[in-house]
Amino acid sequence: MPERGTVEFTDVSFTYPGAESPVLCDLSFKITPGRTTAIIGSTGSGKSTLVELVPRLSDATSGTVAINGVDVRLLDSDLLAGSIGYIPQKAFLFSGTVASNLRFGRPEATDDELWAALEVAQASGFVQSMPDGLDSRITQGGTNVSGGQRQRLSIARALVARPDVYVFDDSFSALDLATDARLRLALKPLVAEAGLLIVAQRVSTIADADQIIVLEAGRVVGRGRHVQLLEICPTYAEIVDSQFDREEIA
Repeated sequence: MPERGTVEFTDVSFTYPGAESPVLCDLSFKITPGRTTAIIGSTGSGKSTLVELVPRLSDATSGTVAINGVDVRLLDSDLLAGSIGYIPQKAFLFSGTVASNLRFGRPEATDDELWAALEVAQASGFVQSMPDGLDSRITQGGTNVSGGQRQRLSIARALVARPDVYVFDDSFSALDLATDARLRLALKPLVAEAGLLIVAQRVSTIADADQIIVLEAGRVVGRGRHVQLLEICPTYAEIVDSQFDREEIA
């Protein structure tokens, strides 16, 4: 039986209804606990479609996506939702308080656990500065906090839930580079026993990943670590070159 925190794509393809050609073609790879798997590719390469198959926002047209050895289509919806911490690029908060938003996936979480998650998500400072701390009001959609603050609160919410698998769909794009780096460093020990899948536009966000998968037109055109891919994958090298003037690539 696979370890908790394992996700496996086996010969996965996806075609939108009515479309003539698939968005994803014959993808096979495995995410294992304690290791970071990253997905990168140009706009339209299929990155977000790929990660949406894990929480079943869409279902694979062919092949299987399995969590902990079980096809996601066979899992109870509540069990599947509880197994995945999915953080989309556009974070959404609910009307209520900071605390009620953070406890959405685990109502029994203590205040100390909320603060610990906020610390990792680089959000404790601004929550402490809010008038009522954890009891500060959040409007529907989180419109009374900034985009970066919404993103960090949504990351903290996923951490509080303690899922088997974390899926970050370009979730760091609203953060500056320094906050991004601090958050990922703080995240490592907390997700040591969970699967971690990160989709990113910025190379600096995923350069230290254990496994980087490069997508082009829905197909895997490269797989490996950062330094290795620079040598063997022209698509990855082009992405790095396009960002080099704006980032310090690890």
